[in-house]
Amino acid sequence: MAKDNNISMPVIRRLPRYYRFLYDLKENGVTRISSRELSQRMGLTASQIRQDFNCFGGFGQQGYGYIVEQLYHEIGRILGIEEQTDAILLGVGNMGKAVAKHMDFETRGFRLVGLFDDAPQLIGTVMNGKTIRPTGELEAFCREHHPKMAILCIPKEAAPALVERLLACHIKGFWNFSHYDITFDHPEAVVENVHLGDSLMTLSYRMEAPVMEEE
Repeated sequence: MAKDNNISMPVIRRLPRYYRFLYDLKENGVTRISSRELSQRMGLTASQIRQDFNCFGGFGQQGYGYIVEQLYHEIGRILGIEEQTDAILLGVGNMGKAVAKHMDFETRGFRLVGLFDDAPQLIGTVMNGKTIRPTGELEAFCREHHPKMAILCIPKEAAPALVERLLACHIKGFWNFSHYDITFDHPEAVVENVHLGDSLMTLSYRMEAPVMEEE
């Protein structure tokens, strides 16, 4: 199914949550579910769920509901999970090591094919079956393997120059832990920023002054 660039970001950001809930339903033997039942489990309204799914053509039948396994696979296809995009990770310090070791990339649409770091004690060591390479080998590796996504677990000050090199290597997407604002300098890049501190501060605010959950 082709992706529609007019779909709003709030809808897109709900898709992984639907995917997770549907996986749990499937694993628990649920074969069919209505939008009302799904709304009760997810804390959304039934109309919101129907509106979200209608953005992609709709998947249910009135009076019958949704076939769980079919909907699970349809949302996975919309998210591109079955395409398995090759990715590389730059910066194998504490954060990068945790991401490389514990993130199940292949169930989320990616395949981690390369690790890079410039720390002498890391270069040449093996993690999860992959040898950590120096960033000086980045261009040659990309010419050979053609990755399309980069995970940045590097200091903010190191990011601008590396992003320039990665874009020149035809990297299209960035999972960005570096706190460098890639899209300010490169609006054409597809970026998902991860700010753990922002999430923690949001929790702090909500504990002091609870707010309505976003639909």
